Amino acid sequence: MSRPHIPTPLEELGNRPFSFYPAIWNIGHNEWTLRRATWDEFQVVNTKTRAELWISRRFVSGVSSAEEPVVIVGLCKELELREGVLSPRVQRVIEMPSAVLGVVNDVPRWQTAQPIPGKLAPVVGIRVESTTDDGEVARPPSSTWRAKVAAGVLVCVVGLVFLRDFPLVARGRTFVGLGPNRVPLPFTANDDYESIVGRLGHPEISRDFRASNGEQFHLLRYPDRGLVIVLAGGDRDQAHYVGAFGPGRRVVHTVRMANGSDSGWVLGRLGF
Repeated sequence: MSRPHIPTPLEELGNRPFSFYPAIWNIGHNEWTLRRATWDEFQVVNTKTRAELWISRRFVSGVSSAEEPVVIVGLCKELELREGVLSPRVQRVIEMPSAVLGVVNDVPRWQTAQPIPGKLAPVVGIRVESTTDDGEVARPPSSTWRAKVAAGVLVCVVGLVFLRDFPLVARGRTFVGLGPNRVPLPFTANDDYESIVGRLGHPEISRDFRASNGEQFHLLRYPDRGLVIVLAGGDRDQAHYVGAFGPGRRVVHTVRMANGSDSGWVLGRLGF
């Protein structure tokens, strides 16, 4: 006595289209309709190519309850169509040959030979990194020395760029307060009023000053530069440069005078 045929969810779809998941390999369009069903197979038709396939019932896992955007018929495994036959997809693994581009010729025989039962494997020397007392890996001295040299070069380069790109005014203000003879002003004892004005422009304030010993000085103030230029001589147009004061009346630049002495002692006597 034959058993009664019990319709499956796939058969209950009737003529409604559905899609397989995962999609069958080597078939571009994944939309199907059921044509017929037997005890062990389903015959489906592709809605675009009209290709017909027989799928075993054991590959069909179920039908989705939702119908939007399309009904999904689940497959237990990936299938592929190869030479007109539908079968489970097998991902073949290609084994790479042991010898590629003749590299095996450069490898010692003990690295490629199969192990011999009953014998110990050959010992391969492995360099172990040394560690310090606190557990950190000790770096070779050469790497530390190179790092210090690189850091020193970087500092020098940054300093050169800083001095090159900053104008004379910025340099003077940067070094003010570091002590005498620290501002690199481009003046010597041979410079006079005309040469100074040619480089710095006319001063905002010009003042004559007589020291306690009767010596005459001329003070050229450049507030925007933070400088007071000092000339020594009776006549301003014939006086010569002896140095400069910065903020707080600190001596920031001196020169070597005709007698070979530094002009710092001359500026120190000014009590303006």
